[in-house]
Amino acid sequence: MATGGGGDFVDPPAEVLAEAAAAFGLLASPARLHIVWALAQGESDVSGLAERVGGALPAVSQHLAKLKLAGLVRSRREGRRVVYLVDHPDVVTMVRWLVGQLTERAEQTEYTRHTKRTERAEHGVAPGRIRGLGA
Repeated sequence: MATGGGGDFVDPPAEVLAEAAAAFGLLASPARLHIVWALAQGESDVSGLAERVGGALPAVSQHLAKLKLAGLVRSRREGRRVVYLVDHPDVVTMVRWLVGQLTERAEQTEYTRHTKRTERAEHGVAPGRIRGLGA
């Protein structure tokens, strides 16, 4: 393991990086990320997840199987029902943090756009046109 040039950090082993890349690869699918997000809020069965994420039951089942195989999600039986949950608090924390940050950024961007549109409207500037250029 090599140390980075910027401090006391030690690089993780290649196997750990490969495992992390595989997990991030699974979460790169918007459908699977939505499923993990939903499960981070609380456990659910397949039909509840399909309804919540707006996916077809077979597709959600396939996504859950991949997430389960990767160890990001686990299931347990409640009678005839199979309930899914995110078992790792770190996965929950990471997904909540990332989605929260991106939501905050999107809201800030929308706020900025709205503010600029309002300012242009107050000053009589049409969207996409700059006064005095004859465009």
